[in-house]
Amino acid sequence: MNQEILVVADQRAQIIGFIDPASHTVTGWIPGMVLAEHAGILSLGNGRCAWVDDAGGSLIVMDPFAATDTDPAAAIEHRISVAIPGEHLACDPAGRFIAVSTGLGQSWEPWSDVLGVVDLQATAGPYSRRIRTRAGEPGVVVATTPGGPRAILRHREPGAIESISIDDILTDGVHSPQLRGGSIEAVGAEGHGDAYDPDTGTLFVATERGLECFDVRGPVPAALPMRPWKAAGRAYFLRFCPRRRLLVAVLREGGEHPRKWDAWGNTLWVHDIDANTSRTAPLGDGMIFRFALTGTAIAVARIHPDGDDLRTYDTETLREHGQWTLPPMDKAPRRGAEPWDDADRRAIAASGSDEWVAVTRGGHGEVHLIDTGVPGSALVTVKVPTSLNDGGHLAWLNRADAGPGDTVGR
Repeated sequence: MNQEILVVADQRAQIIGFIDPASHTVTGWIPGMVLAEHAGILSLGNGRCAWVDDAGGSLIVMDPFAATDTDPAAAIEHRISVAIPGEHLACDPAGRFIAVSTGLGQSWEPWSDVLGVVDLQATAGPYSRRIRTRAGEPGVVVATTPGGPRAILRHREPGAIESISIDDILTDGVHSPQLRGGSIEAVGAEGHGDAYDPDTGTLFVATERGLECFDVRGPVPAALPMRPWKAAGRAYFLRFCPRRRLLVAVLREGGEHPRKWDAWGNTLWVHDIDANTSRTAPLGDGMIFRFALTGTAIAVARIHPDGDDLRTYDTETLREHGQWTLPPMDKAPRRGAEPWDDADRRAIAASGSDEWVAVTRGGHGEVHLIDTGVPGSALVTVKVPTSLNDGGHLAWLNRADAGPGDTVGR
């Protein structure tokens, strides 16, 4: 029985489906589903996942391994009402409580102050509650504390970290009451990127000032020493590897000049949580949107007018393992224009048990599968029945994963 599956979403075309990475075949598609791409897909362990359907206003809990050739929608276990548009998505380390924050949607100004929480293991079945907090685009993690689970919000402009009891939300959250918790300010105003280490009860936040750290085990977050980036630029996206106890990010230099994206400098940054040490490696110019973690490496897809490529770097030494040229995209970002304006990108995902990596070719309806453990290996291209405009979204799931691992949607 296949242990791994690749989830492929095209939020523009309102469809989500599956690829069997072992046979390189498409195994089913479910129409009418709009993945909240910024919130991403959250692994729940045992091959299950959760994500926000921005069309249906639902948290979708899904077991892709339950899909069949004749009934792909059999993968859907639950549809639970949540507020949209989904901005960030996180769960507790056991995968029981899920929090969903709301973003801007089609608005240019913050307008929604609604936070949703779902209990997947309630006696009468999964249910949700919503409260009002503070308008913006809050990041969120769900922390395990001696006093019970808590939703930890990372607010922007002005920056703040707020802690709200999950029990209070589930008890009081009928008719969306306003509910606030203990908070700490004097945080970077432009936070973007969050990770949570349940072993130490630490929240990590990427801001313009550096890696800001907070002890979130109590009802009021407590600031811990901040770690400067010590390289040009800043991170906009953090990933947590619980097995190796690492934080991984790409530092972007020049992000304040989006029309000069082809000259953005990029630096791979890896932080050892227990040793409290960081190391870096240069990645070259261009746009690196997100990255993925394989069994031993970090996979980075880089977009540049002179050619796109996939590179892998050893997690321990940051030495480059290999490099692969990616076929060009017809509507790739253009020099002199913002890379988000009417342009396609690439989504990326990787197997955590070996060295296989998946990268999309936005606008072409193609997913490239690459065995990065073999230098110079050929790309295996899987054609999917949707164009993947904007690059779509990918998640690589494994039945053998006992729990969520990284508890933040990616």
